[in-house]
Amino acid sequence: MKDNDLGCCSTGSASVLTPPQRAGKPPLAERPLLTQPQAAQLVVLFKVLGNDTRLRLLHALHRDGEVPVGELAEQVGMRPQAVSNQLQRLTDRGIVAARRDGNRIFYSIADPCVPAVLDLALCLTEETAVAGDDRP
Repeated sequence: MKDNDLGCCSTGSASVLTPPQRAGKPPLAERPLLTQPQAAQLVVLFKVLGNDTRLRLLHALHRDGEVPVGELAEQVGMRPQAVSNQLQRLTDRGIVAARRDGNRIFYSIADPCVPAVLDLALCLTEETAVAGDDRP
């Protein structure tokens, strides 16, 4: 599959640049095969992203922009301290950024590739759903 043949994940326009292309990265098909250290880094990243709460928090941040912890906690139905713990994992990886305003901490997505990763992952789960699979 070529980069411009992404099925449901396509933007519909070959002239639209992906976040990696906007960052000056070559298309995936033109990159050399992943090295073992690069693959290991991806495993670490996917482990951080492989948490339902963190994925929901990232989606909320993408939808709403900069959001205080309390609002995020309400959106995902968790206590603020539990949300803060999950956001810290994302902050440690540079995926989200924190900004303090008085006694409130606001979070936002720091890496422009995050929305594209979420969008492609959701697309993949929708396209690869197995008949009889009752998972959302």
